[in-house]
Amino acid sequence: MFNLVVLTGRLTADPELRYTSNNIPVTSFSIAVNRRYKAGEESQADFINIVAWRQTAEFVTKYFKKGSMIGIEGSIQTRRYVDKDTGKNRTAFEVIANNVQFVESRRDGAAGGEVDAAPASFNNTDSGDFSVIAADDDLPF
Repeated sequence: MFNLVVLTGRLTADPELRYTSNNIPVTSFSIAVNRRYKAGEESQADFINIVAWRQTAEFVTKYFKKGSMIGIEGSIQTRRYVDKDTGKNRTAFEVIANNVQFVESRRDGAAGGEVDAAPASFNNTDSGDFSVIAADDDLPF
């Protein structure tokens, strides 16, 4: 069975880093993902809730801001809760981010305000080692 989600979209707000009671970093944010549309139709976007944990959460909150284009690989997770206002049972659908990466260069993503020497991507299954590309001029394409 597969539970794999791959998305690219723009952050709808600045992500904020929080910590659980066990001091584990976590951030929740949403991205706007454009739907495909035919010529002459109005474009539409879906707003997808994303949750990132540990080093992935730290990476996202450090390098991404509202309007930044982000690439996400993860899985869909559901959780049930009771609505405080109505007392009814609800189900939330979220994407748990396993791998995040930049989708645009710093020049293209002026709204994102990325920091110099940011890693190109972060995969929480990595050992923590990654190479830093100092400038766009060093890219092979």
